[in-house]
Amino acid sequence: MFSGIVEELGAVIARTTEALVIRARTVLDGVRIGDSIAVNGACLTVVASGEDWFRVDVVPETWSRTNLGESAVGAPVNLERSLAANGRVGGHFVQGHIDGVASVEALTPLGNEVLARFCVEPQIARYIVNKGFIALDGVSLTVVEAGADWFTIALVPHTRQVTTLGVRRVGERVNVEVDILGKYVERFVAARVAGSASA
Repeated sequence: MFSGIVEELGAVIARTTEALVIRARTVLDGVRIGDSIAVNGACLTVVASGEDWFRVDVVPETWSRTNLGESAVGAPVNLERSLAANGRVGGHFVQGHIDGVASVEALTPLGNEVLARFCVEPQIARYIVNKGFIALDGVSLTVVEAGADWFTIALVPHTRQVTTLGVRRVGERVNVEVDILGKYVERFVAARVAGSASA
């Protein structure tokens, strides 16, 4: 479990078809083999580490469902350690289970913020609501507006400075994790409707 508050901007320093090696500092404090670190929002397990790097195995499902497959050597990645039981939750509860990707459709400066519009598959968009939580590349954010296959986010200067969202350009993709609450509500309502229909 994570909070969606990025601790550090790391960088990919090596990759194979089965693993990523990432340069980092902050998230390595106290890290042990088997610990979870969110990399661009995807919960991955540390399998090896050194003074300024760690390695995670990446399975085909993760490559296909996330933007990690597009991360070349040198690419920045958002990093967050899993929540400590006695820690603060500054964003919202993020599982690190990516639902899919969204494409940057437009970036519109508005004063000191940037209004970012994203295009997303309707099966993901159905869980995105105005003023609701969403995690993009592992960053906890609030939705401004949402439609059938799009949504907008206001990116403040701090978010643009300390996360990958500050370097994303139109056409690039971000990892999306919707608020889990919407999925549970949908499943509960569907079960109730099915139960009523069979009664």
